[in-house]
Amino acid sequence: MFQSIVAQQTCITLYSSKDSTKVKDVEVFLPNQNKTYYTNKKGSFCATINQHEEMIIVKNGFFTKNIIVNNNTSSIYLLPKQIRLKDITIKDTHDIHEVSPSYLRKVEHLFIYHGKKSERILVNNKQANLATNNAREIYRNVAGLNYIESSSSGLGTEIGVRGLSPERSSNLNIRQNGYDISADALGYPDAYYVPPSQAIDLIESVRGAGALQYGTQFGGMINYRKKKAPLNLNGIGANIDLTYGSYNFINSFNSVYGRNKKANFYAYIGYKQGDDWKPNAGFNAKNAYVQGEIQLSKNILLNAEYTHFYYLAQQPGGLTDAQFNNDPTTSIRDRNWFSVSWNLPSVSLFYKISSKAELQTKFFSLFANRKALGFLGNITRIDPLKNRDYLLDEYLNLGNETKWLKRYTLNKKLNIGLLGFRVYKGNTIKKQGDANDGSGPDFNYLNPTYLEGSDYRFPSLNLALFGENVIYITNKTSITIGARGEFINTQADGYYRVTNRDLAENIIFDTAYNETKNRNRSFILGSIGISHEFNDSIQFYGNFSQNYRAINFNDLRITNPNFRVDPNLTDEKGFNADLGIRGLIGNIISFDISLFYLQYANRIGFVLKTDSALFNLYRFRTNISQSRNIGMESTVTINWSNVFSSKQNTLNVKQFFNISLVDGKYVKSQEKAIQNKKVELLPSFIARSGIILNYKAFSLSFQGNYTSDQFTDATNATFASNAISGLIPAFLVFDGSLTVEHKRIRAALNINNISNNSYFTRRAIGYPGPGIIPAPPRMGYISLAYRL
Repeated sequence: MFQSIVAQQTCITLYSSKDSTKVKDVEVFLPNQNKTYYTNKKGSFCATINQHEEMIIVKNGFFTKNIIVNNNTSSIYLLPKQIRLKDITIKDTHDIHEVSPSYLRKVEHLFIYHGKKSERILVNNKQANLATNNAREIYRNVAGLNYIESSSSGLGTEIGVRGLSPERSSNLNIRQNGYDISADALGYPDAYYVPPSQAIDLIESVRGAGALQYGTQFGGMINYRKKKAPLNLNGIGANIDLTYGSYNFINSFNSVYGRNKKANFYAYIGYKQGDDWKPNAGFNAKNAYVQGEIQLSKNILLNAEYTHFYYLAQQPGGLTDAQFNNDPTTSIRDRNWFSVSWNLPSVSLFYKISSKAELQTKFFSLFANRKALGFLGNITRIDPLKNRDYLLDEYLNLGNETKWLKRYTLNKKLNIGLLGFRVYKGNTIKKQGDANDGSGPDFNYLNPTYLEGSDYRFPSLNLALFGENVIYITNKTSITIGARGEFINTQADGYYRVTNRDLAENIIFDTAYNETKNRNRSFILGSIGISHEFNDSIQFYGNFSQNYRAINFNDLRITNPNFRVDPNLTDEKGFNADLGIRGLIGNIISFDISLFYLQYANRIGFVLKTDSALFNLYRFRTNISQSRNIGMESTVTINWSNVFSSKQNTLNVKQFFNISLVDGKYVKSQEKAIQNKKVELLPSFIARSGIILNYKAFSLSFQGNYTSDQFTDATNATFASNAISGLIPAFLVFDGSLTVEHKRIRAALNINNISNNSYFTRRAIGYPGPGIIPAPPRMGYISLAYRL
């Protein structure tokens, strides 16, 4: 049976437990209603409160409080962060500012985030187009993110940071509920799946130098925390969410959840389809998830979950510069298709050993495939309507991460230590050959036992031991020391086929070359950080860490007429450094301003070359040079309600600004054509700003997004006839939303790219191109949600 919830208008007063004085300007967030209130000068606020309402209370100088209240609650007491008891200071070691931009707690889910460049993004509290996973709106308060925007489907999110390629977010460690979800975390870290935003509770992000605990990658880590049954629920609930949008976009997201004293569950089914805004660009997708958690004993918690994701999309192909400038809606490919099937089971066990020690072990797996079918030839060529290229990837990965966290006292100060190990076994199969000459999604090889392209197995093994220790030098100053030892084994076993034909298409040479490779690497990476809390609101932080990135399986063997790979490609190494200050000023301004330095040795990238025999341009992928990126990232949010309004419970107005300035260039290069050239896919200036208004049941948001121009190869070519290289021009995009809530019903109107600007963010060398992939024009969406 569904739980019966009775709501009524209730006024609550907040007091300090130290001296029973009333506390004004306290931020009170009701997650189930997605509403924020502030106490007035008398320490009171009034709201519609349900029975068993969850409430998160935040105030500078007091412990953050997460409680369940009833509609007859009239007073709440807050505990100050510092209390003098016989010359002993009790101080909050898990401080958090629940204002945007917010950073992560010092420890969450056995991850140490203390003193690191991090963001805590409350997705459920966003005025954003969640049905399409619109990254501009969801990550609006995060500075410096560079997105690929090529479809309105929302089937993926592609993010780059600090001059690292955004393609499939491959320079970031992408996780869901703490475990890997990419194709192969070691050899092919492309994220073909991201959770639907309607299922996400919050996103945890760690940038650059603070991310060694989660892997060796240069970009950092993004972890999607999915929703669970509300803490105040004792029974079963459900949500229905429907969205209709431009070009026959339909999205249905339906969830059911339940909780009792010892167990809880959350499950959803999602479906979306649409024609998209170009011919030959239709799609459909299915998404399902089930999660269950049971308290085996007072200190032991067992969690199991399973995710399934599938989509099929037609790809209209890329464009040349001339075609894009003439009409970006043009499609010159009608036989190209792309499909993804993703399955992610996971089981974890959490054991609270004592009040100061915790242990968690998490087993996870991926069995999935990725299929690409179509004509891969130069975009300047007309499709000859012959047999199509078919690329099939299959992934079977198994992993375990086990972590032990201990809080201990040293020199009368509470410190934090973490030790963990990781075992990851990957097995990727990559095939390339001919499929039929039809136009439909017929994912079958014509000659499966002897493919025209290649057939490889890429087994891999990764063993890692990692640790971090937060040591307080004084009550306000701490250092964090970390290390990660890695063993990596990568193998390749298969063949590639070389076939030459004469002008009449007769075969004059046809040979298969067998290859077997086996490579081991062992190394240790280190990190160090420092943090100083000037007061309860302002914190200084700095970090340094070493990084490592293994070569991609696609760099070992793939046939593509638009690019070639250096057979002597080697792994990449480097380091990240951060220095920043963040905090809250007077419950009005929250900010995070930082500098970073990223050095990349043996950086892999593209240079533009000419085939002297065929007289055509192609991109050559090789270890280009050493590069260094230096920049500034800043985010500021102003709560104008706390400046001008005395009726803070009625009107809430927030304005945000975030800016990133980056200079990236190649240094110490042996090629004059590259030396001192700008790093590709690095906009030197990104700015986002907007305003969010909440008035009673209404919410309104409007934002602008500016990204400066960027090159797509290391030679900084501004134009290529086949459009796989060249400049990506600067662009400005505006988004807006209006939301109305009444009891259990929520209605929303979203408009993306309001000014209907024509722009693009990608020049593809393969699927979904090759060539320029235009970004979506103005799109509108209407959503209706009902909570049972």
